[in-house]
Amino acid sequence: MTDVKTYLDPADEKMEMAVAYLDESLAHIRAGKANPKILDGIRVDYYGSASPISNVANISVPDARTITITPWEKSMFREIEKAIINSELGITPENNGEVIRISIPPLTEDRRKQLVKQSKAEAEQAKVSVRNARRDAIEGLKKAVKQGMPEDVEKDAEAQVQKLHDKYLKKIDELFAAKEKEILTV
Repeated sequence: MTDVKTYLDPADEKMEMAVAYLDESLAHIRAGKANPKILDGIRVDYYGSASPISNVANISVPDARTITITPWEKSMFREIEKAIINSELGITPENNGEVIRISIPPLTEDRRKQLVKQSKAEAEQAKVSVRNARRDAIEGLKKAVKQGMPEDVEKDAEAQVQKLHDKYLKKIDELFAAKEKEILTV
């Protein structure tokens, strides 16, 4: 007879990973405020290898609308600028020879709606992952019944899986609501 934990633990882990992934994805969606995480996906050529900007420069946020990048080597100015211009950010950096400044323009109403829609899609993707983890756990429990697990134990375990599912869906909704509020705040 198999233990209920063999089905609950992987489901819990998958659900937790879905929420963590959503949190990371939402952090990369810019919301009108300067956030250094929007630069995480940008790679620069550093001695032949593609490195994140944070590995070749200091990144700071002096105010709500500005990100400053201070490269550790003068030769990296052009590389960092080129990488930012070629990225999907749609922002042109300013270089004064000592620091690279990125001014985050205020978002238009249409752009805000587009970002909320993108955030909602990310949240929906996370919910699908959580539901898949629930389905996998329940299928595993049903197979365990055929292998000798008592049905009442299986029903109790299904209820536990459902509680996990509900807990993580609530977390996803909270993350999305917070991001939506951040995006829509002018």
